[in-house]
Amino acid sequence: MLKELPQSPQSICILRLSAIGDVCHAVSTVQAIQRQYPEALITWIIGKIEAQLLKNLPDVEFIVFDKSKGMKAYSELRQAMKGRQYDILLHMQLAFRANLAAYFIPAKIKLGFEKKRSKELHSLFVNEHITDSKGMHVLEGFRDFARAIDVPDSEPLWNIPLPHEVELWADNQLPQEPFMVISPGASKAERNWLAARYAKVADYCHGKGFKVVMTGGPSAMERSLGDSILSHSKSPIIDLIGQTNLKQLLAVLKKAQFVIAPDSGPAHMAVTQGTPVIGLYAHSNPKRTGPYLYLNYVADAYTRNATSQLNCKAEELPWGYRLKGDNLMQQISVEQVTQLIDQLIRETLDKNVVDQNGHQ
Repeated sequence: MLKELPQSPQSICILRLSAIGDVCHAVSTVQAIQRQYPEALITWIIGKIEAQLLKNLPDVEFIVFDKSKGMKAYSELRQAMKGRQYDILLHMQLAFRANLAAYFIPAKIKLGFEKKRSKELHSLFVNEHITDSKGMHVLEGFRDFARAIDVPDSEPLWNIPLPHEVELWADNQLPQEPFMVISPGASKAERNWLAARYAKVADYCHGKGFKVVMTGGPSAMERSLGDSILSHSKSPIIDLIGQTNLKQLLAVLKKAQFVIAPDSGPAHMAVTQGTPVIGLYAHSNPKRTGPYLYLNYVADAYTRNATSQLNCKAEELPWGYRLKGDNLMQQISVEQVTQLIDQLIRETLDKNVVDQNGHQ
């Protein structure tokens, strides 16, 4: 535990602005802290879009930092911080805009990432560092902050409530039969898998008895990718691209039997709901950003490319190292993904049926 921190801190500020997947990882840490310090007041400085997903998180005060406002966002943050004094700030983001935001947060202790992970002047805006990072995954990096304030290790849990009207929407819009979700779009086009291959996987899932639901945001890139998948598919697909807000998307992912997605927010949203994820990874290290509970279901084209490019073992890969290239995702085959589907059905879905029926 940090030397100057009270045995039971009364006020804790979390600084993690973005992105959707990362704030999902952070929720499990925040809620572990709440279980350890139930009397502490928790304030979370968060991005505008991310707040739409987490806004009704139990017993958390959210202060929205809208980066689209430029310097005005910092003025608004400073105004919101007037009269406050936190026992500790958990500064859980390395981006410079978050580092600058930390300057305006009054806290006796400002705890940042381990020094060797520091970048974009992160170390200048904190007065304490994590001294030992326990794991490579982003979620473990956040749990390092909890460990530093004497929160015991535990299995990650997520409680992200869904409003009643969202549950009703999901009941009315989604199939009553078992369905799976394809969430094909990533934040950058190079991280998207090929539309024709998504279509073949959709057909495969349909042949396995699953309805297929396709989700995505309203961007032109995601709409174009979705249209291409629809044109290649030989089986019906329920198209929800651009038709859900974040809470509705969470409800879709919650009800799905499993999800197929690249490194993207929806993959990590699904994890918070206990929905298995088959991740498609070529640019980011799945050991760092993969679907935390389902890393054994990742189609991994990253490791072999990174080790050949850097001439080192997988466990020696630099933390956060991303690969560049327009064609890396093409190295993931349809056969790889269908094999993972079969494995998931055998190991997870069949097991759930057994558990529910009470049979051995």
